[in-house]
Amino acid sequence: MIGRRDLHNGWVLSCNDTGRTNLPASIPATVPGCVHLDLLANRLIPDPYLDINEITNDWIGKAEWVYRLVFEAEPDGTQVQELVFDGVDTIATIRLNGEEIGRTFNMHRTYRFDVSSLLRSGANELSVTFHSAYAYGAEMEKHYGYRPNNYPGPGNLMRKMACNFGWDWGPTLVTAGLWKPVRLESWDRARLAETRVSATLAGGDGLVKVHVRLARHGEATPAKLTTEIGGVTQTVTIEADAEEISFDVRVPSPQLWWPHHLGAQPLYPLEIRLEDESGDMLDGYSKQIGFRSLRLDTSPDAHGSAFTFIINDVPIFACGANWIPDDCFPSRVTAERYTARIDEAKAANINLLRVWGGGIFERDEFYEACDRAGMLIWQDFLFACASYPEEEPLRSEVIAEVRDNVVRLMPHASLIIWNGNNENIWGFDEWGWRPIIENGVSWGLGYYLDVLPKLCAELDPNRPYYPGSPYSGSMDIEPNDDRHGCKHIWDVWNDVGYEVYRNYIPRFCSEFGWQAPPTWATLQESVHDDPLTPESRGVFHHQKATQGNDKLVKGLAGHLPVPQTMDDWHFATQLNQARAIRFAIEHMRSHRDICKGAVVWQFNDCWPVTSWAALDSAGRRKPLWYAMQQAFHPRLLTIQPRGDGLSAVAVNEKTLFWRSKISGKRMRLDGTVLAEFEFWRLLCDRFEAKEFPLPKDIARAGAADEEVIVVQMLDKRAFHYFVEDIELRLPAPEFGISLAESAAGYDVTVTAKSFLKDLCLMADRLDPAAVVDSMLVTLLPGESHVFRVTTKRQLSAEDLAAGTVLRCANDLVTPR
Repeated sequence: MIGRRDLHNGWVLSCNDTGRTNLPASIPATVPGCVHLDLLANRLIPDPYLDINEITNDWIGKAEWVYRLVFEAEPDGTQVQELVFDGVDTIATIRLNGEEIGRTFNMHRTYRFDVSSLLRSGANELSVTFHSAYAYGAEMEKHYGYRPNNYPGPGNLMRKMACNFGWDWGPTLVTAGLWKPVRLESWDRARLAETRVSATLAGGDGLVKVHVRLARHGEATPAKLTTEIGGVTQTVTIEADAEEISFDVRVPSPQLWWPHHLGAQPLYPLEIRLEDESGDMLDGYSKQIGFRSLRLDTSPDAHGSAFTFIINDVPIFACGANWIPDDCFPSRVTAERYTARIDEAKAANINLLRVWGGGIFERDEFYEACDRAGMLIWQDFLFACASYPEEEPLRSEVIAEVRDNVVRLMPHASLIIWNGNNENIWGFDEWGWRPIIENGVSWGLGYYLDVLPKLCAELDPNRPYYPGSPYSGSMDIEPNDDRHGCKHIWDVWNDVGYEVYRNYIPRFCSEFGWQAPPTWATLQESVHDDPLTPESRGVFHHQKATQGNDKLVKGLAGHLPVPQTMDDWHFATQLNQARAIRFAIEHMRSHRDICKGAVVWQFNDCWPVTSWAALDSAGRRKPLWYAMQQAFHPRLLTIQPRGDGLSAVAVNEKTLFWRSKISGKRMRLDGTVLAEFEFWRLLCDRFEAKEFPLPKDIARAGAADEEVIVVQMLDKRAFHYFVEDIELRLPAPEFGISLAESAAGYDVTVTAKSFLKDLCLMADRLDPAAVVDSMLVTLLPGESHVFRVTTKRQLSAEDLAAGTVLRCANDLVTPR
């Protein structure tokens, strides 16, 4: 049996920069990890996430670093001894006992070195020298020539996490280190060099396709592979002169794996054993397998061409969000943190996460958690917002990286698409790259249209590949066309207000977003300005978008007044973010017959920052999280303009039809009913958006600045206002509060004495660890709502101060 021994304990770190005389000659190091974390753990640098400490750490990415380990070994001379590095970040020279065994140039692949002839009995010294990524980038620019990049740094000239070099939501923290496990493997005769597994359906049966490639040592002899799954055991023989074999395993009538909003996620343990002729175990492979069918429909239709994921023969609407690396130092993200983040996404009614191409292929634990949760995964290949050389040595690194990661990730039921790149085809077409890199200079298109699809077809033919996001299916069509493929909407936020979302009905929107600061607790933990203002040094430093703060205020125009205090700025910009995305999602879902996906930019953050995220870097929910939970609910009721009137639109993503009385009224904000209707039974079938035209006496206002439409269908309620808040005569907020202790904390009941629009309880202002179950609640006069707050802190009614903890749109427009 193959022996695997982790080499994680006893590492030390040193800096080869002679100018750094303040550093110890030897620094205790953690593997997996990185230089920044080791320096931070040893109190040698300030925390780069706090205040403006990021800029004091710039030197780290420009220095040369050495990790060293002395470990004991007892090689017996009969086995192959291999050092395996699952992740080396990034430009490194590896030596064993003073002899160079290899060089690495790619953060995203596994490296394996045969050290049988170098490994000694007793003490062995392993060293990994990390060279500056900046210095390597400068060399590569001379080699390839200039290639446009939308963000700083040479990330497009090497295979390293691009957002390390800074993004419009991320700091410049250029890492180096052994960010994934390191181990010594010992084996003889044969091992599994590559195991490709895919699972699909064949009629009512499950079909597991297996392709195995062996590495052999010594005299080749026959071997056998035994596969067990779902009660089926199957053995095949690999002849002595063979190194590869493919075979299928058929599993009768398995339970189907579904996205979480449609069904359960049964997973079947798969075991593959490599044995010699006598039955001795040589190597093994284990995975959890889910059975489901999958295809991407891009067929032409009356509106252009579709972009619809069909799972188990069901066309789904993707209620999604983009996922970025959850930490600037990915080794710090634990399996438990992955699970917690994915649980938060699921609780927000998200059914798809897009792993964005400027980051990393996440670790196995991420995809395993998505399999268990029924969370669909859109996986970008790692090309983002830049042009990429297609010449050597980058080309070979790309091929090796893609092969490693496709083989590693293809067994996961949650993974439903490989996507070639993020915005690079769009960038070439519309960002002014064309005149810079014309005349045959490579920029990445050969990867997206040739290299990647060929590799996917060879390795993982049962899963769709698409060349880019956005992309319209052909280079002959503008890449961000509403009528085809997937679209990004970024004039909204950057240039125009969120009302412009209604100008677009995309086939699938894979990016759209709106900014806001993190929660108050996260802001206070990370920035210590006194006073804290939108423009104070630390707050401003944690805003990476070009003119981001200006756009926050500009985006309020026509909706909410310009805030005059820090508290109001914080709440108004968070509220505006939530409303903008809720507005966009409801619009897109109301056109379900045309649009089959809304993927918000973005779900998570990698550090404390003003950004487009719904969940900030501390894992705290912003108001946007609650807006997404409401707008992505499998059953949505919304009021939308249709023709010269208004329609209530019921959208049903559940597996059962939705049949209910629908009723509504036009009323003054003081509660006076001006007109009402009731329709006994509206039927919205599963996977349908059903429109119900509102009667004219409901849809037309008498006094637009003091009226609202309220439509109800079972427990779902939709509101429509004829003017924006800045013109709406919202009353001064009046309400009563009562508290009752609960098992988890407190139930806070708020009873409206006046109309309350988008009422929020900012739980983190009571306790940084507190979580509230609901937010953005609109109450008519006399109505009550119970906020359930999870906290261990003792609270009283006096703690729930209006204007800081309890907020609503009213107090931005008409203060008490």
